[in-house]
Amino acid sequence: MNIAEMSPWIALPATLLLIAGGLLALIGSLGLLRLRSFYARIHAPTMGNTLGAGCVLIASMLTSSAVAGRPVIHELLITLFLLLTSPVTTMLLMRAAIFRSEAGGDRQEENGG
Repeated sequence: MNIAEMSPWIALPATLLLIAGGLLALIGSLGLLRLRSFYARIHAPTMGNTLGAGCVLIASMLTSSAVAGRPVIHELLITLFLLLTSPVTTMLLMRAAIFRSEAGGDRQEENGG
């Protein structure tokens, strides 16, 4: 089977997952632009990244499995990597922002401000 002969039972869910992934990425990007503080701004892209990429990877698994005629699960490793690294990266960015704001507050007090 090639991509032109793909069954609608595979193509329709893959299409819906790709659209959902694109919308989640768009919503995450809009949240990054619209929200004011760093702490509010960091949440939207993280969710858009994790969920959007998950939808795209599941769609890729469906279409690759249909074309190859066997289960293709390479995308599970990518999904696992994203699910493990995205929250850790977010936590490190948040801790760095908290440390920076605390260090900046201490400097102002020392300077009499």
